[in-house]
Amino acid sequence: MGNWRSSTRFRPVDSKTPSSSRRTNSIEADFTKIKKMQRAPKDVEDFRHVAGYDDIVIFTYRELRLATKYFCRDLIIGEGGFGVVYKGVINEKVRQGYEYTEVAVKVLSHDGLQGDREWLAEVNSLGKFCHPNLVKLIGYCCEDDHRLLVYEYMASGSLEKHIFQRGVIPMPWPTRLAVALDAAKGLAFLHGAEIPIIYRDFKTSNILLDKNYNAKLSDFGLAKEGPMGDQTHVSTRILGTYGYAAPEYIMTGHLTARSDVYGYGVVLLEMLIGKMTMDRSRPTQEHNLVEFARPLLIHNKKLKKIIDPRIDGQYSVRSIRKVASLAYHCLSSNPKGRPTMTEVVDILEVVRNIQEGENKDEMNFNKKCGSREVVYEVRRVKSERMSVRDRQRRNSKQYGNSINI
Repeated sequence: MGNWRSSTRFRPVDSKTPSSSRRTNSIEADFTKIKKMQRAPKDVEDFRHVAGYDDIVIFTYRELRLATKYFCRDLIIGEGGFGVVYKGVINEKVRQGYEYTEVAVKVLSHDGLQGDREWLAEVNSLGKFCHPNLVKLIGYCCEDDHRLLVYEYMASGSLEKHIFQRGVIPMPWPTRLAVALDAAKGLAFLHGAEIPIIYRDFKTSNILLDKNYNAKLSDFGLAKEGPMGDQTHVSTRILGTYGYAAPEYIMTGHLTARSDVYGYGVVLLEMLIGKMTMDRSRPTQEHNLVEFARPLLIHNKKLKKIIDPRIDGQYSVRSIRKVASLAYHCLSSNPKGRPTMTEVVDILEVVRNIQEGENKDEMNFNKKCGSREVVYEVRRVKSERMSVRDRQRRNSKQYGNSINI
């Protein structure tokens, strides 16, 4: 996993600058660079004639075959509608002068469901933008009928694996909270762009984690430019994953940024409860997690009964209730009743501070209690020793004559 090196990256700013100013300045600088970029190509043929994005490497098919050991099946790390994803290495043997870099190589299946349009959407989305919570596009291959994408390698895999996969140590609550905040920042960045981007396929399998469990959004094949100016929505064919798509989008095909907020709410609910959104192996009333659990999120007594038991004792009651309330509002059937992703970020930052503050208070309390317990234990031992001595003295006085015949 390399560092972010795209020309559209956020530039470092003075650490003394207030955080809100840093965020605004960074975004404005990023948008300025986006304006200077070439127009977005309409299709793959058009793409071939448009100048590429800065710092996005154009690989040959031969190079990517070498990088993946000729697409060795042992190196497969993912598979979906797009095709297969392989772990690979770009080094001197693949391209002269290239520093050793672990990568993920996504290969478009020739009979894939998403096709050239989604491949192009990924290149356009990740080629334009760079953000710490979006997976980095290192390069691509568009040679003959070969369509490949090369990303930074995310060593810890997907959020889906850490929440649902058996045999994997369950992700602790503080890490879940950090991942939820990272993912929210990624969506908020996309929605806040000069030309807003609607992600349209937000789910646990599309949230990838690096070796330090920093979360980044991946798979932009369904990303769509959002409404502009006086537009209230974008009309489009219905695509996405069942269980995560907003109800109004499924019914009308009207897509807005609030559609992403609904998908975010589904993922937040899954992280809270530790169950997948759709599962027909559960009791009938629990097949659809949103329908079953949403009404319980605002009832404190009922909430505790549905929280993932694997994180019991890891959270403060105050913080878990705030997250549950946030999920409840994100999952509103009325799009206008949902918060914006910027508001979600602000709420989760408050929750994180609450969690961290209460954890510190608990640690300090435990330290104090621990010291008290040590003092108590010392006093208890001393008391027991004194009692033994007293009994010995009393016994020697009472039975002294008979003992010393």
